[in-house]
Amino acid sequence: MKCVKVAIAAFDQIRPFHLSVPCAVFGESAGAPALFDVRVCAAEPGELRTQIGFGISTQYGLRELTQADIVIVPSWRDPNENAPKPLLSALRRVHDKGATIVGLCLGSYIVAEAGLLDGKAATTHWRWTDLFKQRFPNVQLDPNVLYVDAGDIVTSAGTAAGIDCCLHVVRRQFGAEATNRIARTLVVPPHRQGSQAQYIEQPVFANSKDTPLTKTLSWAARHLDEAHSLDSLATRALMSRRTFTRHFRQHTGITVGQWLLAQRLSLAQRMLETTDQSIERIAERAGFGTALSLRQHFGVAFNTTPSTYRREFRGA
Repeated sequence: MKCVKVAIAAFDQIRPFHLSVPCAVFGESAGAPALFDVRVCAAEPGELRTQIGFGISTQYGLRELTQADIVIVPSWRDPNENAPKPLLSALRRVHDKGATIVGLCLGSYIVAEAGLLDGKAATTHWRWTDLFKQRFPNVQLDPNVLYVDAGDIVTSAGTAAGIDCCLHVVRRQFGAEATNRIARTLVVPPHRQGSQAQYIEQPVFANSKDTPLTKTLSWAARHLDEAHSLDSLATRALMSRRTFTRHFRQHTGITVGQWLLAQRLSLAQRMLETTDQSIERIAERAGFGTALSLRQHFGVAFNTTPSTYRREFRGA
């Protein structure tokens, strides 16, 4: 299996957490042969220091960045400050070579400033979306999601959403099983749908594993081949429709319909990646009913067909 080259752009006054997220996800082999060759590349000359004072030393620079298959811009120090021109030029060059560019949090600003997001969908930290829209009016910004996959460009919201985004990129490259191994090692959820809300008004329940809601969702996720509705799930949770809807929205940030579709698509992906079952059988087990329904939903979500997805994944 080919080891994919990943370059992470480091800059002066970077926040340590933002730099550590892609290092942790792409640098974790989880007991298997390394999937990624990760290099932290200095995006600026001279000594680089974090926002809390310690320095960053790396032997790699923009030359190595332009040789990567995946380039991560993990954030930016100030959304009002323009990025260094050599970094913008390097991003354009490596993108022209076919690399995937990932902008995490305020890193989306840098990707947009490089002109790589014009006419494309993207997201960034919800706190800085108004300024983003002013600076980059040609970008189709969605401030209400965790991450956006626009094909050759992937962008995420702030802080922990970067973990979800990086795991999504791993899954896209190597599939569900490799992603699950990394997620288990990092002790994080292996997959959160990109359409999930950035900001949920109420915190997740303190004892979420023991609540009627989470027990119901866990059961539903194991029985996706059955028909589910808001009313049937509310009944199983022993809640009124109104109470269940309120708790569900607080817990997930999305609707029941969106959650069920995400779970079914995720199961279909895993089965396409790891089994030889027919498209018809996968459609039944994932709760789509018919192969036609699966193809329609798969096309909208991933802009491809289940058969093409399986063939390309097996080829990778």
